[in-house]
Amino acid sequence: MDYPLDPLSADEFRAVAAILRREHGVGEGWRIASVELVEPSKAELADFDGGGATPARRAAVICLDRSANATYKGVVSLTDDMVETFDHVPGVQANFTVDEFVECDEVLRRHPDVIAALAKRGITDLDNVFMDTWTYGDAVAPPEYRDRRIGWSDTWYKQAAGANPYAHPVSGLHCVIDVNSMEVLRVENNAGDGSSPGMPDVMGEYVPHHIPDRIRSSWRREPLKPLNITQPDGPSFTLDGNLLQWQNWSLRVGFNHREGMTLHSLRYRDGEANRSVAHRMSFAEMVVPYRDSSVDHFRRTAFDIGEWGLGFMTTSLELGCDCLGEIRYLDAVLHDSKGEPYTITNAICIHEEDNAVLWKHVDHDAGAEVRRMRRLTLSFHVTVANYEYLVYWRLYQDGNIECEVRATGIMVTTPFPAGSTPKNGTLVDERTYAPFHQHFLIARLDLDVDGTDNTVYMTESYAEPIGADNPYGLSLVVHNQALRTEQEGKQDVSFATQRAWKVVNTNVVNGLGTHPSYKLVPTGAIPAMFDPASPVVQRANVITHTLWVTPNRPDERWPAGEFVNQSVADTGLGEWTKADRSIDNTDVVLWYVFGIHHITRPEDWPVMPVDVVSFWLKPFGFFDRNPALDVAPTPPDACAHGHAKAAHH
Repeated sequence: MDYPLDPLSADEFRAVAAILRREHGVGEGWRIASVELVEPSKAELADFDGGGATPARRAAVICLDRSANATYKGVVSLTDDMVETFDHVPGVQANFTVDEFVECDEVLRRHPDVIAALAKRGITDLDNVFMDTWTYGDAVAPPEYRDRRIGWSDTWYKQAAGANPYAHPVSGLHCVIDVNSMEVLRVENNAGDGSSPGMPDVMGEYVPHHIPDRIRSSWRREPLKPLNITQPDGPSFTLDGNLLQWQNWSLRVGFNHREGMTLHSLRYRDGEANRSVAHRMSFAEMVVPYRDSSVDHFRRTAFDIGEWGLGFMTTSLELGCDCLGEIRYLDAVLHDSKGEPYTITNAICIHEEDNAVLWKHVDHDAGAEVRRMRRLTLSFHVTVANYEYLVYWRLYQDGNIECEVRATGIMVTTPFPAGSTPKNGTLVDERTYAPFHQHFLIARLDLDVDGTDNTVYMTESYAEPIGADNPYGLSLVVHNQALRTEQEGKQDVSFATQRAWKVVNTNVVNGLGTHPSYKLVPTGAIPAMFDPASPVVQRANVITHTLWVTPNRPDERWPAGEFVNQSVADTGLGEWTKADRSIDNTDVVLWYVFGIHHITRPEDWPVMPVDVVSFWLKPFGFFDRNPALDVAPTPPDACAHGHAKAAHH
């Protein structure tokens, strides 16, 4: 360990498991659901950075005693080689683990009732059957099993080895599994009596050699000529352990099982000052409700971060051409449910990208001044069963920060009987529809603009009415309203007023006599469109507003609550903000809700082109002028190569 924020190492994961085994018997019959670094406080980090004491190295753990279906939450001190706390948390379920996902598939495909149900549908080659286990929300869980740790399964059939396993759903066949005992509690075989819509003849393949000749023969696309990204002198950033520095920016990169990649201590060097922008930024929850009440989909609401974990679902970027250019990678170390570490190689990609023009002006006399934009991109990719989420954080030379998410992968589909018309989805293939659904992403933004104490302002634009001092109706004014309490901090997007939010340090004055701030520019915000009484809203109040602002508390990290698996009620923002605490000139956290309102398209099938959503954090009075004036011009030889040709008319 070189710095207190560095992620836990393989040896530290092993040590945590050994200490838990020694002091609390966490071994056979248990699962270690999660182990995560307890990050030092801002005060501890400031003391360490100033040459003070090294903070204690500690890990937060969630453990599951399978025989008693009991969840335990604790803290292990690696510094002192001891368990500090280890408490039973009644009435909650720990996050699901990758091990359980794999084990459920193995158990289900061997179960005689499942085999019989598949045989009724003419499926006997079990090697081509795939069981995909999902978690339950308590409101839709079978009442008689709610005191157990349960999952429910989808069943899929692929037509050949290596073919798309999500091409052919076995509609109406779902199982309920006790994930502790790995007991199949129920096999639901709706339409297993011969009335099933069956498996229509769909073309659900995307790997070229599995795509039928009749389709491939119609392809006429000309191949692209090479587009080479070269940096013969290497990249312009430096990576020292987890410390990343580039173009006045510095930050530390973290990683854990639940949030995946985390960004810490973002600072911008402004002249001689190394100024604070953000302490910590990450994704804290992802809620994906399917808007279809049919038998195949009514249970399908995923909390991909709280129930499973983006870290656990992160895939290695050595598997495809995910990044382009002069790349540096960071590995990530996680653990299985025995606490044994494993490494995701190339989990995080760091590289520079050209992004067209940064600023330009052509003067009649002096000619053109042009600067090209370079941006630094940090990314990681997550595969959650059928879906992929590609997360990009980008830093710009003008102080901007962009967060972008791309969704791709394979849509869930369902066959339907001839003669009917689905109302909750789009026809994407023969007698097959893809249900409408939503992806709500919640970013947790702990901004520290020039210091810890900040105030959030709502800013809106208004046209003043025509009057004596506004005869042409041209006057546009901006209103800035300070948000003083948590209830005021519940905010919704407004296109009509171009509403945005500024995180302002009112304790500091810039060279213009105003206060420095960073502005959250909302894009990709979507409405919840739920009845307030719906189980999804009861479990996740957070999706009902675009922005929430709370005072920073170290134990308030998960917007729908820490334990969302089989939850029935929100224990996060919906509860915390009832206290209506002050958010005025204090250490605040912004929770920004954005996402994809996915009205499915035929063009999204059989594999979905990326759907892109993003938001921006932009300096507003943080600098006294354009901070990118000092970006050097690009040498002409680097702009056009020998193949460049002028157009002739």
